[in-house]
Amino acid sequence: MNLSTQSWSIIIFAFNEENSIQKVIEESLKVLEKIAPFQNELIIVDDGSTDHTVKIIEDSIRSAKNAKLVVHHKNKGIGEALMTGYKLAKFENICAIPADGQFDIKELLPYSNIAEHTVISFYRVVKTRYSIYRKVLSFGNKIFNRYFLSIYIKDVNWVKIYKKLFFDEINPVLTSSLVESEICAKMVQNNYKIIEIESKYNARQGGISKGSSPKTIMRAVLELFKLFIVIRFNYKKHNKKQQLNSKESVADSN
Repeated sequence: MNLSTQSWSIIIFAFNEENSIQKVIEESLKVLEKIAPFQNELIIVDDGSTDHTVKIIEDSIRSAKNAKLVVHHKNKGIGEALMTGYKLAKFENICAIPADGQFDIKELLPYSNIAEHTVISFYRVVKTRYSIYRKVLSFGNKIFNRYFLSIYIKDVNWVKIYKKLFFDEINPVLTSSLVESEICAKMVQNNYKIIEIESKYNARQGGISKGSSPKTIMRAVLELFKLFIVIRFNYKKHNKKQQLNSKESVADSN
């Protein structure tokens, strides 16, 4: 592996993950030292855990100068946890991973240097640990993404590596679990190169999945219309910008 010249921010989002969080933190710190030995940070966002997750996090990062913990004092949902991390991240490459250990952080190692205007999108081949109910929800989400948002990415809701400049450019506005759909739709509209990489899907070390909870689903449903409006507005804004740039290029050539 080539020595990385790029800086990295890794975000871990957690809610009641006392069984896995310590291992995920330890492995994340090791990976950061390999892919960005000179400039890196680990941001852990606890989304209102009611078990021992926060205490374990505090103990795990006590001697890590490049790690910090942000605590939501009440559970706000995965969307807000992600946005808290994304807004705090300050380095060139940004990657958010779940604290449940289902993503193998070592999968980042071959991608320490990412080209400009490029996103690495990991995808799960078979979500064998999804219940029938969760699979139906996942299928519905995929249909909506494809036919209403023109997103043909294999796994919108799995781990990705973004550029910090990309977030500065798109400025996400949603706060539900649909925020990743908003990000991906804007990524497509802004003509980012998307490199899709097959990813393992590890078994949970404990706890329960929150992605299909009634609270999460209801909030996402309420934001569907808002998501559609946001993406349509971004589409018009992007087209207007392209037309303006085209006119300026013609004027310069004359």
